[in-house]
Amino acid sequence: MATIKDIAERAGVSIATVSRVLNYDPTLSVSDETKRKIFQAAEDLSYRKRTERRPTYRIAVINWYTEEEELDDLYYMSIRLGVEERCSIQKLQFTKTSLHHLHAIQGEEIHGVIAIGKFSPKQAEDISKITDKIVFVDCSPNEDKADSVVSNFEKATVNVIDYFLNQGHQRIGFIGGKESYKDDASEITDLREITFQRYLMQKKIFNDSYVYIGTFSVNDGYRLMKQAINDHKENLPTAFFIGNDALAIGCLRALQEEKIPVPDRVSIIGVNDISVSKYVFPPLSTVKVFTELMGETAVDLLLERLTDRQIPKKVIISTQLEIRESSK
Repeated sequence: MATIKDIAERAGVSIATVSRVLNYDPTLSVSDETKRKIFQAAEDLSYRKRTERRPTYRIAVINWYTEEEELDDLYYMSIRLGVEERCSIQKLQFTKTSLHHLHAIQGEEIHGVIAIGKFSPKQAEDISKITDKIVFVDCSPNEDKADSVVSNFEKATVNVIDYFLNQGHQRIGFIGGKESYKDDASEITDLREITFQRYLMQKKIFNDSYVYIGTFSVNDGYRLMKQAINDHKENLPTAFFIGNDALAIGCLRALQEEKIPVPDRVSIIGVNDISVSKYVFPPLSTVKVFTELMGETAVDLLLERLTDRQIPKKVIISTQLEIRESSK
């Protein structure tokens, strides 16, 4: 079998030049005539590049949401689709399952796991019985043992508040939601709510009566905004940071029913930038979360762990504030 050295000798150039030409190195500066000689020599010698074969990995994608629940919260569906697309590109075999069906894959040969959602320490321990090569997406239950990919909701919250302050708002409210782990071990800490309170306390303008917490749903957005309007009347906050876009859409409906103009009287900013956000009236300002990138990054991290990396890694993905007509 012909080698790069054979081609170099026939073309009268160095081995390094042959290697860079055959690998289409864009930084290499050689004449077209030299390239022609190298390719001609390779053809004459029937040279074939050796290709490294990657081991075949089989991974499990574990969702904390059922497919029905995903339809109500496209956030996790988008992450999952990012995972599946990257697996397809990387030619990784994958099987999908949920927390309730971990037993179904216990006997299978699983090389790595991508766990999408919020997992308690106990649930993380159960998953680790399948393999120690795990990437958690949207939570980080054990940073000493497992990789994780999360969004920077702390910085996103600060960015929203800074925007409101720069627009002259001083009465700023928060409408958010509470979630619990699927095993009911405890409530899940919401960094948006915590950061909102801490940052406004630093600014000395935090008002506990401006904070309303329910579930992350359109119905609760509607209900909680109605409650805020009833509680504060003419002293209603002039701006609200809303925990997700579903809540924000419910809030917009409540404000419209009460004939409170948005954004002239109340500014609204949500989170997630779901597809309908730009089509509601008025178009919703929101924090764009790069969910598909989170899924893609999880696959890349898992491949690193499956090949050679031993130390766990946590990747924090930035967000982006999208200002539309619902805020000023």
